[in-house]
This record gives sequence, C-alpha cells and structure tokens, in this order.
Amino acid sequence: MPGYKILIENKKRCIKITIRKNDTEYANTNRSIKQSEYKNPANEYSNTTKSYESDSSEADRNITNRDEKEVNVKQKKEPEKEAKKDEEKSNEEQENEKLEKQNEDLKDKKISEYGQTLLENGKRDHKIHLLSIIGEIEGHECLPQHNKTTKYEHVLPQLAAIEDSDEIDGLLILINTVGGDVEAGLAIAEMIASLSKPTVSLVLGGSHSIGVPLAVSADYSYIVPSATMIIHPVRMNGMIIGVTQTFEYFEKIQDRIIKFVVDHSKIDYESFRGLMLDTNQLAKDVGSILVGVEAVEKGI
Repeated sequence: MPGYKILIENKKRCIKITIRKNDTEYANTNRSIKQSEYKNPANEYSNTTKSYESDSSEADRNITNRDEKEVNVKQKKEPEKEAKKDEEKSNEEQENEKLEKQNEDLKDKKISEYGQTLLENGKRDHKIHLLSIIGEIEGHECLPQHNKTTKYEHVLPQLAAIEDSDEIDGLLILINTVGGDVEAGLAIAEMIASLSKPTVSLVLGGSHSIGVPLAVSADYSYIVPSATMIIHPVRMNGMIIGVTQTFEYFEKIQDRIIKFVVDHSKIDYESFRGLMLDTNQLAKDVGSILVGVEAVEKGI
C-alpha cells in the first residue's frame, strides 16, 4: 500500500502516519522515531518491575547483613558489659568492706581511748551512744599515768556532738568512779543534764564523791545492788591557807554540789547535807556510804 496516507487532526496537533513495507515510521511535527527504536511501554514496565525487584532483594540482603552485624556486635558487647558490671560490683564490695573495716577500727580506737561507742544493732533500730565514766575524773591538772582517768576535755565535746547529731537517739552513761576534780565533774554533770535527748545513768561498782552528781544528772538513774556511793565533804590536796575565807570557799563549793543533787533527785537539802557530815560511818573521814538499795531508799 505505497503512498497510502492517513491524516489525523487532534485539536492543535497534526500527526502524520506513513506505512511502508519494511519499516514503520511515526512522524509528527517535532520528530521521527523508527519502530526499531520504539520502546514498548509494557516491556519497559516489566523491565522496571524486574529492576525494582532486584533492587528490593539487594536492599533486603543489605538489611539482613546489617541486622546480623548488629546482633554480632550486641553479642560481643553483652559479655563485656557483664564483665564490667561484675568488676564494678567487685570494686564496690571491696570498697564497702574497706569502709566497714575502717569503721570497726575507729570504734575499737574510740572504745580503747575514750571508753565510748555507738549501740546501733538493737531490735528497735535505736542508736544509743554509750559513754563510760571510769576511774578518776581529771580536771585542770594531769594525774599520774598509772591512774585510770576520765578527761573532761574529751567528754564535753562528745556530749555537744551527741546533742547536735540527728542520728543518735539517746545516751547511756556507765559510771564506776572514785570521784575527782569537783569543777570538772560538775561541768560534765551540768552538760548531761542540759541534753534534750533521753539520758540514762547506770552505777556499776561505785560512784563516789563527785560521782554522785554525775549519777543523778541523767533523766533516769539506776544503781546495781552491789554498787556503792560515798558522800563526803569537799576536800583539797596541797597547800592551803588556814583562814576563815578558805573554809567559807569550801562551804560554797559544797553548797553547789548539794543543790545540784537535790535539784536532780528526790532527796531534800537537809537530808543530803546530813549524810555528807555524818561522823558515825567512816573511820577516817566524815560522810556516809550507801549500798545500792540504800541509795534508792534515800531518794538519790
């Protein structure tokens, strides 16, 4: 069909199609494309789909490989983390053991040097500070090294720390003293009496001389049946001037002791003074000796 022409009008465009024997030519106003160069849309779509499927498979393989790598990395890191945790736990345990040992050493040192410790393992979880007043109460002058002493310069700061501490719930005082410096003993007694926390004193063995005010300074005072208390007038060692003023000074010191005991116990002024000046009980001294039950009956 040579020379056969079809003219198609489509609005503003005009498409001219010429059919030949060996080739087909599409021609329009802009370009001419041979059939050998023409791409079938169906084939193009099929090729695109295959390409997409190939790309998708490649992406899946890449994702799978990446996931496998991440799993391998995690598997490698988990033992390292566990080992690190175990190491940190071990270091923490060692540190805790070290701190516990240091605390035990400090407690032992505190007991050996100051006769004090903290009672904190009770069933009621109360923390009670234990203060012991043992031997002779040392004041402004140092006593011989072979004497067992309680130094008031150690006790007073400790009492202030007990009052200031929120962890300590109370104070237990163990007393076994022969007495000692009057002013130092009264200073400790006044400090104990001023504490806002509950205080308990327990007399073991004896609480003599200035030890009596110490025993009654606590909120609750106890004495074991075998313990004793010696009550006597004030005495002084060393050189004294034998004048009236010296004896008046002694009388004032003695009056301070009596008033403190009376204010912190159930005994009255005259009864305690009478025990202090009794001449019938002690062979070489003036005063009285009270055994456990007697001290309770007298109201001390």
